[in-house]
Amino acid sequence: MRLPAIRGEWIDRARPVEFRFEGRSFAGYEGDTVSSALWAADVRVLGRSFKYHRPRGVLSLANHDTNAIHQWGDMPNLRADVTPLVTGMDLKAVNTFGSLANDKGRVLGTLSRFLPVGFYYKAFHNKRLFPLWERMFRTMTGLGRVDFDTVRQRTPKAYDFCDVLVIGGGPSGLSAALAAAAQGADVVVVDENARLGGSAGYQLGNDDERARTLTDLLDRVAAEPRIRVMTATVAAGYYKDHWIPLVSAERMVKMRATSVVLASGAFEQPAVFHNNDLPGVMLASAAQRLIYRYAVKPVQRAVVLAANADGYRAALDLLANGVAVAALVDLRATPGSAEPLARALKGAGVELLPASCIVEGVADAAGLCAGARVGRVDADGKPVGAPREIACDGILISTGWAPAANLLYQAGTRMRYDTAVEQFVPDVLPEGVFACGRVNGVFGLERKLADGARAGSHAAAAAGFGSAEGIPLPPETESPSHPWPIVDHPAGKNFVDFDEDLQFKDFCNAVQEGFDNIELLKRFSTNGMGPSQGKHSNMNGLRILARLNGKAPQEVGTTTARPFFHPVPMAILAGRGFNPERRTPLHTRHEALGAKWMPAGVWQRPEYYQRAGISRIDCIRGEAAAVRSGVGIIDVGTLGKLEVIGPQAAEFLERVYTANYANLKVGMTRYAVMCDETGVVIDDGVVARLAEDHFYFTTTTSGAATIYRELSRLNTIWGLDCGIVNHTGAFAAVNLAGPKSRVVLARLTGLDLSADAFPYLAVREGEVAGIPARLMRVGFVGEWGYEIHVPANQGLALWDALLAAGADDGIRPFGVEAQRLLRLEKGHIIIGQDTDGLTTPLEAGLNWALKMNKPFFVGQRSLEAVAKKPLKQTLVGISLAPDHIGPVPLECHLVIDRGEIAGRVTSIAFSPSLNRHIGLAFVRPDLAGAGNKVDIRLSGGAIVQATITTTPFYDPENLKQKEAA
Repeated sequence: MRLPAIRGEWIDRARPVEFRFEGRSFAGYEGDTVSSALWAADVRVLGRSFKYHRPRGVLSLANHDTNAIHQWGDMPNLRADVTPLVTGMDLKAVNTFGSLANDKGRVLGTLSRFLPVGFYYKAFHNKRLFPLWERMFRTMTGLGRVDFDTVRQRTPKAYDFCDVLVIGGGPSGLSAALAAAAQGADVVVVDENARLGGSAGYQLGNDDERARTLTDLLDRVAAEPRIRVMTATVAAGYYKDHWIPLVSAERMVKMRATSVVLASGAFEQPAVFHNNDLPGVMLASAAQRLIYRYAVKPVQRAVVLAANADGYRAALDLLANGVAVAALVDLRATPGSAEPLARALKGAGVELLPASCIVEGVADAAGLCAGARVGRVDADGKPVGAPREIACDGILISTGWAPAANLLYQAGTRMRYDTAVEQFVPDVLPEGVFACGRVNGVFGLERKLADGARAGSHAAAAAGFGSAEGIPLPPETESPSHPWPIVDHPAGKNFVDFDEDLQFKDFCNAVQEGFDNIELLKRFSTNGMGPSQGKHSNMNGLRILARLNGKAPQEVGTTTARPFFHPVPMAILAGRGFNPERRTPLHTRHEALGAKWMPAGVWQRPEYYQRAGISRIDCIRGEAAAVRSGVGIIDVGTLGKLEVIGPQAAEFLERVYTANYANLKVGMTRYAVMCDETGVVIDDGVVARLAEDHFYFTTTTSGAATIYRELSRLNTIWGLDCGIVNHTGAFAAVNLAGPKSRVVLARLTGLDLSADAFPYLAVREGEVAGIPARLMRVGFVGEWGYEIHVPANQGLALWDALLAAGADDGIRPFGVEAQRLLRLEKGHIIIGQDTDGLTTPLEAGLNWALKMNKPFFVGQRSLEAVAKKPLKQTLVGISLAPDHIGPVPLECHLVIDRGEIAGRVTSIAFSPSLNRHIGLAFVRPDLAGAGNKVDIRLSGGAIVQATITTTPFYDPENLKQKEAA
């Protein structure tokens, strides 16, 4: 079926490409798509339909032939009509049981009467049969196969800017780009096809003048330095302020434009008649693309169904390229403006059949198109009289268009239905958005050029270049779309949505059952919910609903258009897998000590320090024991470290945190809990007052950036007289803790470390090992300790000095796991582990940190409302029996009471200090009394009993933090 060389063809005949499809070998050329190469090889069945597994071939060849979807190795759901041919491809059709030729699923076609519209919803209502239906649906549905062992594809993202972005590289889009560039604007033209030109490159009607118009446009665009071109790239969505994701096979470009021109064109729409899905039945524009882009003869002998001049041009293109045209069937009584084209067809011996329609396609034994039955139909689309059969191997349809307006809808355009063109057109466009060409209801070639020039000039002016020239064009003199290209048939199989195998009668039945709203109809029938997103079905579905309801299309409206406009691979959305990784200034010292790393937000922290011949758990317990009995040191430089300075600094903290800070004495610290507006705990830390107007405070490791951003936002709203500084990366910090920590620190500082001069919860500034430092007497691990903050470039010197000073006392670095064990022994919570996105301070046992008598703090009003209601859960300590053996609960294991879920474990570990397993858990308040027994269900279903225990588990009087060892 390959034609001789055609001027402007997209294939390179000097570069053959070998590939396989369904176990057979084929050859195409570089520049072919999978569909064009297979059609050139006379392969007519490219896939199977979703519901009935009917054979399907080329329909539109416009990047949404969703019944020609193939699997290539671990890459599922390749659209064959747009996927470039690659040497070595080994393709299989999706949605088949067995091979494409012997698909066992085709039996479903004979059962279609038992599978009416919405049958799956009704099936689910039967509880007894639900498991059977569910298994069947899961087996039958889905398209490609996902290979979970696939190597991850890493795709980059890029950012770009332009004055005018033109979406669509057809004649109107190219004209718009030239006009905008002529006024001095930087222009980007993006088109989803491999080359520019759009309909000007294939809807020729065997007219050399139309071909020369495109050549001139392309030459002028190539010569214009202000125009950049991006082909094979989809404008996948529209977001606020003209932010457009441009998706190619390799990457996503996030384009920010000053103004946008939508020249996205229109989708040719199929007519609806019995067997309109046979392989060989295709849209006229698809046949023209096969000819002029890929030099492929679409069929040998065709019947053309037309309702506009485009159908007549398609017939002339067929004749010019060796395809016999048996007849041209026109839904209209006269050819109108296509009269000159009609005379040319008559002169070539083509029979013209006005005021007629194709009633049904005739199938041969293989299920391919073998003829067309033509007859007259009444105003309701019902056949009148006996049809006449015409032999052919292809039916080409050109009866109307639907605007590719998804991006216009996403931009917020108000659309109206224009009966002059039988489509929705822009009525009120958002600022900076312009439309031209077919999406704007303009169809003639010269008119599209003029409309594009107008839109481009206005877009450039909106971007600040020149003045807007050109006015809207007058309406079309005749509609390019027929208002009712739909034929009813008693045998059905007259498909409206090819993705979902929806027939005309399915729409009638859905409306009869009460689904007579466009959004409800969509969801009940699934019209437009397949891979093509309704590009070939939404317009006909709208027409059917309007007629069944006795309404105008404007009254029916359209469904909501959401991104993405075309399918976007997950690899593109995932990007290149860039994960920022932060390291503290002490990272090299941890490496030298054998640190085993773990992520903590974006930071790398030592989980523990490996020692030769010692297991992980024994290393962790050894680190914890060193802190309890001697002295340990941990890097806490990952904590968020912020300052707020100014006359209203205390007022700012009063509003942000739940406790009081206006009465905090200079030189002291206080625990800080932060809530969001709903009263949910989002962060905690320690606030230190360095002066009347100067506070230094910490946040959780994972919350530092988020909290700083939120505090900046709040103060922008409040306008208090204070400034916020983020010092997280500017300071290194360590926690020196244990009974011997004061002795070790005394060797390096002149500060008075006595309990009277430097009490628990105090903050002091001085020097440690000659380094200026801030020291806080706080104790997350429950021992006498100091949190020491120094400039980041002095972090290594501080660490080395402390290790040297503590060498004789057995100082030992400890990691995150030992710290978590030590804090658990003290009953201290970790935000995000012992709380979740719904936890309030009332549930987490933080009532003591709430000062509800303050005038205001974020979340206060919500907490007042929550406090009036009974608690659903409360955080308590739990412990297992000292002699417990066997499996132990894990974090998130469920607390069970009388067969019902009554809570969950949030933290649990074995405590060497207490010689038992201890933990924290949320439980129902009625179970929270100390000494109560609760059941915890393990993963295998076994039950372990725990006892509700008061916290702290270790040193309940907190004497070790307040008295010297």
